[in-house]
Amino acid sequence: MARPAGLWMANMMRGMLAEDTLVVPVPLHWMRLLTRRYNQSALLAKAVAGNLGLKWCPDALVRVRRTSSLEGLSRVERFKTLENAICPHPRQGKVLGGRPVVLVDDVMTSGATLIACTNVCILAGSGPVRVLTLARAVKDA
Repeated sequence: MARPAGLWMANMMRGMLAEDTLVVPVPLHWMRLLTRRYNQSALLAKAVAGNLGLKWCPDALVRVRRTSSLEGLSRVERFKTLENAICPHPRQGKVLGGRPVVLVDDVMTSGATLIACTNVCILAGSGPVRVLTLARAVKDA
């Protein structure tokens, strides 16, 4: 599903990005990656980058602390849970410096994860950061 979804996502960004934009997925903690066996955000990011002819770095960011599921948490609790959980990768994070970034995630709920990743990119010296998600979760009214 990542290929067609990545094409659709890339088409949403076509013509809006600089040539030196780096496509970066939202990271999973290594233990979650081990159990899941794939990072859906990384698969989408790879497809987006390929369709736009951009470079991507699947490990520019790293989730250094295993966080509990954010499901069912309030907005404030989600932000608190993600505090200091995401950092630039010790070696690969250098690629963020001085270049625009597109952060890719599968679903945005509260935006806490994407804000945490955006802040890390900016602190690492990236240029402007844009966010691209496949879906947006909404709460029932």
